[in-house]
Amino acid sequence: MSGPVKDPAERDSVGKALRRTANPSHFSSLVRRGKQCYRERGAEALGREISYRVDLMTKGESWRFRADIPLKRELREQQKAIFPQMPRISVVVPLYNTPERFFREMVDSVRAQSYQNWELVLVDASDAPKTRLGKLVAKYKDGRINYCRLAKNEGISGNTNVGLAEANGEYIALLDHDDVLSPNALYEVVRVINETGADFVYSDEIVLDASMKKLGEYHFKPDYSPDTLRGCNYITHLSVFSRALLEKAGGGERSEFDGAQDYDLILRLTEQAARVEHIPKVLYYWRGHAGSTSSDMSAKPYAVAAGAGAVQAQLDRLGMAGRVTPIEGCPGAYRTEYAVNASARVSVLIPNKDHVEDLKRCLAALYKNAGWQDLEVIVIENNSTDPATMEFYKGAARLPGLRFLQYNGPFNFSAINNAGAQFATGDYLLLLNNDVEMETPGFVREMLSYAQRPDVGAVGAKLFYPDGTIQHAGVFIGLGGSAGHNHKGHPRDSAGDMYRLATTQNFCAVTGACLMVKKSLYQAVGGLDEANFAVAYNDVDFCLKLRAKGYLNVMTPFAAAVHHESKSRGDDTHCGGERQARYEAEKARFVQKYAALMERGDPYYNPHFTLLYENYGYK
Repeated sequence: MSGPVKDPAERDSVGKALRRTANPSHFSSLVRRGKQCYRERGAEALGREISYRVDLMTKGESWRFRADIPLKRELREQQKAIFPQMPRISVVVPLYNTPERFFREMVDSVRAQSYQNWELVLVDASDAPKTRLGKLVAKYKDGRINYCRLAKNEGISGNTNVGLAEANGEYIALLDHDDVLSPNALYEVVRVINETGADFVYSDEIVLDASMKKLGEYHFKPDYSPDTLRGCNYITHLSVFSRALLEKAGGGERSEFDGAQDYDLILRLTEQAARVEHIPKVLYYWRGHAGSTSSDMSAKPYAVAAGAGAVQAQLDRLGMAGRVTPIEGCPGAYRTEYAVNASARVSVLIPNKDHVEDLKRCLAALYKNAGWQDLEVIVIENNSTDPATMEFYKGAARLPGLRFLQYNGPFNFSAINNAGAQFATGDYLLLLNNDVEMETPGFVREMLSYAQRPDVGAVGAKLFYPDGTIQHAGVFIGLGGSAGHNHKGHPRDSAGDMYRLATTQNFCAVTGACLMVKKSLYQAVGGLDEANFAVAYNDVDFCLKLRAKGYLNVMTPFAAAVHHESKSRGDDTHCGGERQARYEAEKARFVQKYAALMERGDPYYNPHFTLLYENYGYK
């Protein structure tokens, strides 16, 4: 099965972060935590906590003792649990020359499930005329195991479809023949089905080496994100779906997508699902070995091509005109270039006070790299005092489509942009700081290709600091106690965790330093909040208002720019005096307004990641 691979450099940085948390100087706090652990969860949990800390200090990792692995007593309680719905789950496994050890570990993991209403459908297409796998199945003497020996290998899709036809359960789970389920996997799935009515459920997973002892990487995933999913198959395992949904999505796997057959199936299932639910627990153990896509998808280049075809097929089904191409250097990652309505006018709103050189650079890059003809550029002048500024305005007036608007009030980013929006004649607004320098040719066209979609609200770009590190690639709610940036400070060429810097992503919010939105939507939610968020958090609040109305917010890394952040005005967060006091007041209002969201957690940010830093480190 195809899936994303995490950047090795970031894995190293995560390891360093983990080792720091295990510093012996924290001994007293560890003792307090140990006592609390013993009181709340008992001796087994305390033993795990100690082993976890020892592993961190000696090995730099500790996947075996995670908090989401159930204790023995918890598994016993799960075995006794009675839900209103107790659906049978058919675990379908295509077999092909499966090593006996891998086979035993896979079957044993299913038989060890705390939820007992399952069947295991084994479809054996091995080369050997007399495979030993059938004899091994007979030794289990378990009537829930259905072994089907094929006379002919029909390929991965055909073999899986035989298993789907043999399955009798109301829900179906797909399991690779060399992988393993956590003992609580099916219990957690059934719990979520009962709580939410979901017809498609997926979980987090972990990649291990062939021995299933050494950590490869974690796949800590966001909740369902359609644009993120078109960028790469971040869902992969464990995926469980209802039989009714499978039929609605057109049935089983398709051989023309072999190598990415599960990706195609997941795309079809999620687009038809009434409710998709993500369980942020590791319920699936993916074995990495030579030739496995979990180890390196580039080992199977046909799978990369098949993945692009699967995404293209979804666009065609949904009537979304566009072209899908693999991303070079990121096997299993894809870019969608959507066709654009040629009649759209874009109004670019640029607040400005002096800093002529910044504005010159901003406008020069905009006109060079916009890649869009019907462009209205509105510079909103706010209290400039340098005579050179007015001289520049006179000369710049010759630029095509450039207009000027005077705003005389005190600096209020929200009010300035709202004034510009009223003055604008475009169908789309692009909020742009005067210290943003566009780098990507076709920048405006790229953002417009997403902003035009009826399901999209705000569209953001990928912004770098002048030193080339990431400044902005989407906003997570809750980071730093309010809101923070995705992968802030990571190297410019980093693909990010699960390709989250390399592919288009859904987020709760994007930065107002470079944000495109339909003018009609801007007006529908009342623009930026002038009263409560004059300078800080207005962009995040605006995006959350769009999200509350059901729109997707998007960050595209294919519109990249340098952001000389706060160069024009300085940094309000540590400057002291009135400006910092205003920032703190706006932060407090933001936290109060969105306390419920921060308590639930940002749906696009996995709870296994830290909220203390913007580095994508593990908790």
